[in-house]
Amino acid sequence: MTGSFKVVDLFAGPGGLAEGFSAHPGEDGRAFEICLSVERESSAFATLRLRSFVRQFGRDIPEAYYEYIAGRTDRDQLIAAYPDQWAAACTETRQLELGSPGTDRIIDPILEGIREAASGNAILVGGPPCQAYSLVGRARNSGIADYKASEDKRHFLYREYIRIIGKLRPAAFVMENVKGILSSRVDGDRIFCQVVSDLRSAGGASDSYQIIPLVTGRGRDGQEYVLRAEQFGVPQRRHRVILFGIRSDLAPANTDEIGLLEAQAHSATVEDVLRRMPPLRSGLSQQKDSPAAWRTAAVDAFLKAAQAAFNEEDEGLDEIANRLTEISDALAAMPELPPRISSALASIENNELAEWLIDPKLTSLPNHEARGHMESDLSRYAFAAAFAEKTGRSPKAADFPRQLAPAHLNWETGKFADRFRVQCWKSPSTTVTSHISKDGHYFIHPDPLQCRSLTVREAARLQTFPDNYFFEGNRTEQYIQVGNAVPPLLAKQIASVVYKTLALRSGDAANEGGECQRATFSQGELAFGT
Repeated sequence: MTGSFKVVDLFAGPGGLAEGFSAHPGEDGRAFEICLSVERESSAFATLRLRSFVRQFGRDIPEAYYEYIAGRTDRDQLIAAYPDQWAAACTETRQLELGSPGTDRIIDPILEGIREAASGNAILVGGPPCQAYSLVGRARNSGIADYKASEDKRHFLYREYIRIIGKLRPAAFVMENVKGILSSRVDGDRIFCQVVSDLRSAGGASDSYQIIPLVTGRGRDGQEYVLRAEQFGVPQRRHRVILFGIRSDLAPANTDEIGLLEAQAHSATVEDVLRRMPPLRSGLSQQKDSPAAWRTAAVDAFLKAAQAAFNEEDEGLDEIANRLTEISDALAAMPELPPRISSALASIENNELAEWLIDPKLTSLPNHEARGHMESDLSRYAFAAAFAEKTGRSPKAADFPRQLAPAHLNWETGKFADRFRVQCWKSPSTTVTSHISKDGHYFIHPDPLQCRSLTVREAARLQTFPDNYFFEGNRTEQYIQVGNAVPPLLAKQIASVVYKTLALRSGDAANEGGECQRATFSQGELAFGT
């Protein structure tokens, strides 16, 4: 069973899973062919379709694409130059809200066609929306009057994923979600137990699929399914539940034979991917921004932060205050400030990540624009980055000088101890989430001189999206896309496990399994009311 597998990607976002799977090599080209990607949100779908278009060219991406992401040509011109490839991308991608009334009438005939063409070699991937499972989402829901988890349809979108397993009859599936799903409950029952049970019985029998942990060192209560991205070459501490299911007739008798993911000895760091990025200055929000206005505001912000640190009469803070004063003087004397936006190319210090992220044909780095910040926050950003530079860690609320404390009722309670979080050079970043779209407080750049939060491109590098991966939409929408995605480099390694596991079975066994599965699913189809 080592031919090309046909992949369906649900709740696809901007396409992180598909990017990783499509990059895995096979015997005669790609091991995985992306046949269908489904996403609801418009800007993420635009990104998804554009990337599908790029994949049609393999490694021979045309110059017109690079001109487009550099802003030197428009989308209509790009499509007109390559209508066949664009038509293929339109066939491969669908903007649909899975689980909504009538969607099944559109998607089911497509799935049936893929199932028939795959001859048992289909793969299903995707992650149902996680807002109802995440700790932040649950905290927000708890504050909603009369909120009932059992009536929140987001808790049950995974059932559409289950239903589609019944239609597609895949050889394997990969389902991704946040760690919060392990503890989330509906009417007192753990939702994770129900999800796993439903996945195992998706073929109509209780043991239709086996779910296999992707890493060694088995835990319990679902922890055995948690992947820690920083252990696998991703410069980010991103912990997600990954459920890898394989059809029981294809599952190896001894799961120890599977080539599971092996943790790397050393983690990639923020420095590996961001140190050589073109420096930028932040902007000013809620007032007119200009280089001169920013210089005045930034110089004042650094001096204010320095004075606040001096006033604490703490020797450790005195050193940070001296550094803040030095930077203030440097900004005042700087003949030309860094820009707010740059398309200059940037190398990467980590060779393995460079091989994955860098495109030698790229002439212009996209999506690298600093956003504006409130003038009152510049002092906090300045202090936080200088503190991290000196100590090697991001400051907690208790580390801040009292004069820099924001007017938050919970500032001193410990609930928001890391409200201003610096991504430190020498370690992986914290989890890049969609919250980066709302403000930059949790994603402060480690260089104090730049006094800003991360750009979309910097967040994308931490997520291991290649530099030629262009995000459509406005900047807020771009941040959300990046934060919600599966890191493509991690997805590629997951694809490797899927491929090797299925390759343990011969082509003849696979074909026989496909026929057996068709008989099994005839009962499953009745269970799904099809």
